[in-house]
Amino acid sequence: MHSVEDFQVINHYLMIRLPEEIDHHESVDISSRADRYILSGSVENVVFDFERTTFMDSSGIGIILGRYRKVSCFGGKVYAVNADSRIRRILLMSGLENVVEIMEPQKK
Repeated sequence: MHSVEDFQVINHYLMIRLPEEIDHHESVDISSRADRYILSGSVENVVFDFERTTFMDSSGIGIILGRYRKVSCFGGKVYAVNADSRIRRILLMSGLENVVEIMEPQKK
């Protein structure tokens, strides 16, 4: 289960801090909670934060595509931040770079 802090709306951006592992069970919860925020009308864009994520199967791709379909109808965008090389490779291999802006990590 995800805490309230994992889902925050800031300036019409829904910020979603994803868990360490994204599988089918997690994806159902994440998708339904994200959809409630999106359908509330206060969200224009969605940002997926992968900072904690070390594993993602095809369910994670489904989460991203589903939220993209919802916000793109209204001109919204989807972003991926803090994706390590493994998660970035999954995003690229699935073709998500065509619908999601994959942000480069900040230089430290």
